[in-house]
Amino acid sequence: MRVLIKEIRIKEGRRRLDDSNVKELAGSIQELGLLNPITIDRNHVLIAGFHRLEAVRILGWEEVECTVSSLDGLEAELAEIDENFIRKELPPVEYGEMLLRRKEIYEMLHPETKATYKGGKFRGNQHQEVVADKMSATTKSFVKDTAEKLGVAPRTVRRQIQTAKNLAPEAKEIIKEADTKISRKAAMKLSYLDPERQKEAALLLAAGEIRTVDEYTAKENPDEKKQEPENPASLKEVVAELKDPDKDCSGTPDSFLEEYGAFVRKFHKEISWYSDPYYDTVFPHVSKGQLASLRELTSSICSAAEELFQKVERTMKI
Repeated sequence: MRVLIKEIRIKEGRRRLDDSNVKELAGSIQELGLLNPITIDRNHVLIAGFHRLEAVRILGWEEVECTVSSLDGLEAELAEIDENFIRKELPPVEYGEMLLRRKEIYEMLHPETKATYKGGKFRGNQHQEVVADKMSATTKSFVKDTAEKLGVAPRTVRRQIQTAKNLAPEAKEIIKEADTKISRKAAMKLSYLDPERQKEAALLLAAGEIRTVDEYTAKENPDEKKQEPENPASLKEVVAELKDPDKDCSGTPDSFLEEYGAFVRKFHKEISWYSDPYYDTVFPHVSKGQLASLRELTSSICSAAEELFQKVERTMKI
């Protein structure tokens, strides 16, 4: 149905308009028409299509094609958030804040999916078994539902939620003002730092004085920084060396140790994610059989490593 643009109401607290996105949409709509209608509720309150609405407004339209949704309240807000995730690459801070709001709304709509853990005991839903009993066959946990909506792994959702919680307000403001200069990955690494260091590193990233958070932490620990060669080879020398048919391209013990060390460091970094408070609600309910499976899996890693070491030992020339 077509609705007068002046009759469509915008709720307070909506995310800011991206002027460049509005201009791009206006050009596309002028050339191709409005391919996706605006979504409103029965009271003509906008649910989805804020940028499209502004685009047709600046084109001088008086009416716009709308889809009237039966959703209202929290369900309408959830639909709006989901559309923003799908239609646009959101800046890091806005992405995290929307995830937090989505979690809040989802757990209000599906309280049976929420379980909290305090003082060594579950509060509210008490046990995962009780949660499972209350959940319908179609109800999913917030993490699983969000991961499927965004097309990412559940761990990615948990990491982004934790990032949004851990980023200090001052760091968030710097990231917002920096626009695209600070990536989502950089924001996640900033969240590992204490608030004062978050602010300092974010300012350096925004100013272009460093390219990554790792550069900032390396400056804090100069002893860990790799030593630069005293006489770096010129580009011509490097190319000549690569073209040399007699060059020995085999690996060295040092390169092997460096690669293996990087693998071990990555493993330690990955396993540290299981220290996230989220898992505090999971660990108390792991069964003895499940723990045995975990130990078996870990043992298989150790066995694979030992097989590698035995191969090294068998082939050693010294």
